[in-house]
Amino acid sequence: MGMPCEVNSILKLDLDELSLSTLKSDSFHHATKKGYRILPIDVPIQLVDQNWLAHADIVISQLVWENQLTRVTYKVHRLYAEPFSVKG
Repeated sequence: MGMPCEVNSILKLDLDELSLSTLKSDSFHHATKKGYRILPIDVPIQLVDQNWLAHADIVISQLVWENQLTRVTYKVHRLYAEPFSVKG
């Protein structure tokens, strides 16, 4: 018996989850993803939307697994002046 999980090095959210108008440097946000995911904590990673456009570097400070969900709390480390594609 095992526990299925994904290992991610970026946080990808739908545009409605991103709240682009509230993304500001040093602001804290919460996100929930389906399934169990392993993400880096305390190091900057990219925050991208469903179109693979990067909007910011974030630092995840908390990761909680429960009820087949992964909940994260993250802080915006650096907001990009313009979004850019991370997938070719």
